[in-house]
Amino acid sequence: MTVFPPARKATPWRNRVFWMASACVAVGIFAAANAHLVYVAFRSQPDCVAHTQSVDQDNKTYRAAKSGC
Repeated sequence: MTVFPPARKATPWRNRVFWMASACVAVGIFAAANAHLVYVAFRSQPDCVAHTQSVDQDNKTYRAAKSGC
């Protein structure tokens, strides 16, 4: 029969360090994800594309409400 030594009991100091480190990692991941979202939003601005700028007689074609070009 194998006898294992008793497991070390977690002290309040270790618990506090673990939870603080976990919180810092979670906040870091959240901040990095938001920074990436802003970066991609600014990098993916589409260029001007050709579209109908005048209203036709039948009003059956869609056009931009306000042209950005």
